[in-house]
Amino acid sequence: MCDEQFVDPYINRQTGILANLVGATTYDELRNAEGEFVALRMNEFFSKPIVRVTGSLDDFRMLHLILFQDIYAWAGEIRTVEIRKNIEGAEFFLPSANIAMGVTWAQGELMKDDMLVGLAPQLFARRLAYHYDNYNFIHPFREGNGRVQRLFWTLLCHDAGYDLDWRLVGGEENDEASRIAAEQQDYTGLERIFTRIASPCDPNTPINREILTVGHLHGESENDAMKRKGKS
Repeated sequence: MCDEQFVDPYINRQTGILANLVGATTYDELRNAEGEFVALRMNEFFSKPIVRVTGSLDDFRMLHLILFQDIYAWAGEIRTVEIRKNIEGAEFFLPSANIAMGVTWAQGELMKDDMLVGLAPQLFARRLAYHYDNYNFIHPFREGNGRVQRLFWTLLCHDAGYDLDWRLVGGEENDEASRIAAEQQDYTGLERIFTRIASPCDPNTPINREILTVGHLHGESENDAMKRKGKS
């Protein structure tokens, strides 16, 4: 059923884009500002001792706040609306009321795999695909989920002995593989991506920042443009 009364509290009703701290009034202005500030915050993040992540909700909130503190007043805060990809037929992500519970469950699954430590390459890609889907379905934030998740998996996988070269995957491929995984529990597309972009590394060496895409993936449309459930 359509809900014509719904007003997305994250949207500036005058500009039609996400309310922001940088004065952007168009999508292009906002996207450019995001790119600049996220890159600056990413460089700052990697200039300090790297934090270890375990897949908790606090991890994701911390990373989101770090990346988007200059852009959104709600950086680091869990969304309060229901969202989905702005594409025809897209299903909704986890209901906002269940986000904390969902992350706790996903972290428990990750712990069962010992945070992906000690896995051979093929098994690593397979298990990473499963866990990536678990967290991707949660989509805890109104915007910026993909960038936060890429940073999270870069950190966790480096500790597990693998680097992920996100430059080797495009947005459309990632979106399609993620959709199929979520809707059909078919992880082969994601597994194929991770087989391609993962390479063994020494966890004791610094992360190569060049392999981490800080903005939208190449060829990606507005990654987190969402529609509220039931809105036409």
